[in-house]
Amino acid sequence: MLNEFADLMELRGDVFKRNAYRRAAQGVEALDRDISLLIEEGRLEDVPGVGKSIAQKIKEMAETGGSKDLDELRRSFPPGLAEVMRVPEVGPRTAVRLYRELGVTNLDELKRAAEGHRIRELAGFGERSEENILHGVGLVQGEGRRMLLSDALRKGEAIAEHVRSCGITLVSVAGSMRRMRETVGDVDVLVGTDRPDEAMKALISFPQTVDTIVRGDRKTSVRLSDGTQADMRAVPESSYGAALQYFTGSKEHNVKLRRIAMRKGLRLNEYGLFDQDGNDLVAGLPEEEIYRLLDLQPVPPELREDRGEIEAAAEGRLPRLVEMSDIRGDLHVHTDMSDGHGTMREMAMAAKRRGYEYVGLTDHSASLHIAHGLSVEELLDSVEQARRLTEELGFPVLRGAEMDILEDGSLDYPNEVLDRLDYVIGSVHSRFKMNADEMTERVIRAIRSDRLDILGHPTGRLLGRREGYAIDIDAVMEEARRHRVAMEVNGFPDRLDLNDLNCRKAKDRGVMIVLDTDSHREANLAYMRLAVATARRGWLGPENVLNCLPHHLLMASLDR
Repeated sequence: MLNEFADLMELRGDVFKRNAYRRAAQGVEALDRDISLLIEEGRLEDVPGVGKSIAQKIKEMAETGGSKDLDELRRSFPPGLAEVMRVPEVGPRTAVRLYRELGVTNLDELKRAAEGHRIRELAGFGERSEENILHGVGLVQGEGRRMLLSDALRKGEAIAEHVRSCGITLVSVAGSMRRMRETVGDVDVLVGTDRPDEAMKALISFPQTVDTIVRGDRKTSVRLSDGTQADMRAVPESSYGAALQYFTGSKEHNVKLRRIAMRKGLRLNEYGLFDQDGNDLVAGLPEEEIYRLLDLQPVPPELREDRGEIEAAAEGRLPRLVEMSDIRGDLHVHTDMSDGHGTMREMAMAAKRRGYEYVGLTDHSASLHIAHGLSVEELLDSVEQARRLTEELGFPVLRGAEMDILEDGSLDYPNEVLDRLDYVIGSVHSRFKMNADEMTERVIRAIRSDRLDILGHPTGRLLGRREGYAIDIDAVMEEARRHRVAMEVNGFPDRLDLNDLNCRKAKDRGVMIVLDTDSHREANLAYMRLAVATARRGWLGPENVLNCLPHHLLMASLDR
């Protein structure tokens, strides 16, 4: 809601208030504790960016689920204009111009204006920008109301915790959220209970529930305060494992399981594995027993997409997937030296508190002015600071850099500077619209420099906002394998780049992967969970992940 305040203030042209709400939103996002505790303690104004006025609005939001001032501000503009702003290349100023000059109030009207070639007639627009806007509309509409995995997990797990607090113990998120797909439609929660009415009451009493769509004995759907639909299903406790399997697997995965059951003279549904007549329950709890009685290895939830996992399970070939406990350190962390929000010491301490064996601090290079990239002198000074921190904390603080891969494929600092670093991440941050041949050659030149250790967010996509740039990822992987350059899975919620399919492709080609968070503040370190989930969906084990190595083997692998 604070971010929406900022967006609408920008539409209104109030830059000062826009910045104030944006800072407050960032301060709230960075909290590592429940904001309701700060409200109870009267300490909201301790949050960076939150003053007296915004603190009062936060209290109102927490108590009522809304804001009268925000509602009034929303009424100042057509409701569809905020969605128009989601289109790449259409920021608040452009949205206001399109509204005032062409009467565009929603995505459909924006699409018609572009298809009717009316946008190119406006001053400052042309055929190319009109085509880009039309493409962006398709991107946003194709994403529909799907939400980022991180948002879905936050909502689904909050509901599950609330239901547990009401005395029901068998509760889990389900559906594509439990498979850890990168985007999710609705929030699905499953409970196993012989008191289903109590479970439904618990969902309706969830603090963010604002409307009941459907209320039933075994299924209830509600609308949350942000418009998200949440569905809860209840099954008997004895069927909970079977239901969890049924409501987690993709349709194709479940169809194959049912066929295997039929061939064995059994019947499988959401209530359990039964004999052929459907009378005697063979298995219903725990979930893993369903697979074992079908002569299969238990299939981890992330793999249940019908991508060969059932065939591998039948032959005992499922890999041991990487887990959070395998991760020894985070190698992509920014500090306040560039665009981060914590000092080198603060970010190193945060990583140490998470139980890591080491951390890598990687601020932006000089050419990325928008991110306050470091000069050569600043970078070299920070190398010495990292050495002192390592001694002080008894904890290896590696000093790297996220280096811009420039348009010609060169890196942003000279080689004698790069040689002073523990490692180098190379990322594309500009000129995304090069054709596939040009972009591929650009990235391959960087890989061949022999100064690159990790290729950062290799396709450059932003989920729901920007497609990846055109690139021959197979050719890049082959070059990365030859030059022993690892490829990153960037765990930032709107990146998850590489994606799961490319993770598996990298594994098959023998390319090492690094699981990172691209953290800009301490709270972002928790995004490692998303990187690990993406890697698991890509069939990666700890042997495929560079930062599963202990410190001495990591440094030997980096060969520095």
